[in-house]
Parts: sequence; structure tokens; C-alpha cells
Amino acid sequence: SSSYTYTYDTSYGREVDNRFIWQFMGMSAGNILSGITSLFGQHGEKHIFGSSFSQFVKGSAEMKYYHRFRAEHWLATRLFIGAEHAYGNSKEVPYSEQFYIGGANSIRAFTIRSLGPGSYIPAKDDVDGYFDQTGTFKLEANIEYRFPIWGDLHGAAFVDAGNIWLLKKDPKRPGGELDRKTFLKDIALGTGIGLRYDIGMLVLRGDLGIGIHAPYDTGKKGYYNMTSFKNSLAFHLAIGYPF
Repeated sequence: SSSYTYTYDTSYGREVDNRFIWQFMGMSAGNILSGITSLFGQHGEKHIFGSSFSQFVKGSAEMKYYHRFRAEHWLATRLFIGAEHAYGNSKEVPYSEQFYIGGANSIRAFTIRSLGPGSYIPAKDDVDGYFDQTGTFKLEANIEYRFPIWGDLHGAAFVDAGNIWLLKKDPKRPGGELDRKTFLKDIALGTGIGLRYDIGMLVLRGDLGIGIHAPYDTGKKGYYNMTSFKNSLAFHLAIGYPF
């Protein structure tokens, strides 16, 4: 595989009140092996040393904007979009390269791999169902207000939104495909508050996420469809800022 990442930072090496970061990543895999095996007369599903190999493309773009109102008061925002596609020698993108969402650095009202793809939700008795909660298209947006509390202790209030989808329909994961008719309903939304303790080279972070809208059927009608306030809470401990 080969990949290229380009990062543009308006404040590189300087401290400013407005900072914009744009990062683009592109990856392709399997093309060289496909060409080599074709030269040796392989057709259909191709193998190298007896094993099939993956062939896919993947791209993502991430934009971050930081604005300082006054000393230590920041508004931080992020927008991420990514897509991938398997072709040629593969029907599926390798599992390790697929997108997932939720957790301490994503939509903090939901635990990691508990959302998507789309409105799909595994059966309640499937303890390994979260393995299927991956996708080939991801959209995520975050906004966070960071402020000082006392000394090295800081606080934050945030809103997170997004989800993952499938670009190819999967009968085993109904509702997982990207569809413009259900796109807005498939966007998970959460808010919350957090504490950060800055000890210099390390930032210890605790975030309490509060779910507002789940993309799957919870049995409740209306946009606020969490089963209860208690069940809508998710607490995360992490090191460093989420973005």
C-alpha cells in the first residue's frame, strides 16, 4: 500500500488567536501486486504466495478551527469526512481500515463502536455485535468551548454529531447504507461537559457525554429518542485533548 498525508497549519510555529488546520490523507493498496500477478498470467481472484490480497482506495479530509476569545478561552471546532472503496481483487475493504465512531475522541455521548453503520443496531443478545459496527463512509463534526476554572484545572462544554455508513448495501446490516432520504435521521447527536487537568506535558481529561439523538430505533418517537436520561450518559477518561 501507499499513502500520502498533507497538513496545512496557519499558525505553524506561532501562537495566534485564530488557527486553522486542514489535513488530507489518500491511500491505495494492492495495485502493484495486481499488476505483477497479471504479468504472470493470473486472472480473477489473484494470489501472492498462496494468499489473496486487498485492493482498495481510501481518502479523508479533516478541518480544525480554533478561536481564542481571551486568555485561555477557546472555541475549538472539527469536521471530518472520509470514504473508501474496494475494487479489483477485493469485495470488502480490510476490517482494520474501515471507519468506526464513538468514544472519548469522537461522539462522546456514545461508547466506541456503538453507532452505525447508519441506523443499524446489532441484536441485544449478540455480545460481539460491535464488531459489525464499521463502515466505509464517515462524517463527524465537533464543537467545544474550553475555559479555565482554577489553576491548571480547565473545563469544557461540547456538542458532537456524526455517524458511519456503508457505500455498498449489506443485507446482514439493514439500514446501514448511505441514503439521502434517511441521512439526517442517521446523524447521532450528543452534548456534554468535561474537565481537563494540565500538568505540563500531559493533559488528563474526563468527559461526560449526554445523548440527544440515536440513529437507531430506541422504541421512542421524536427527535429526542433516548430511553432515559440515565441511559443516555457516557463517561470517558482519556489523555490529551479530543482534537
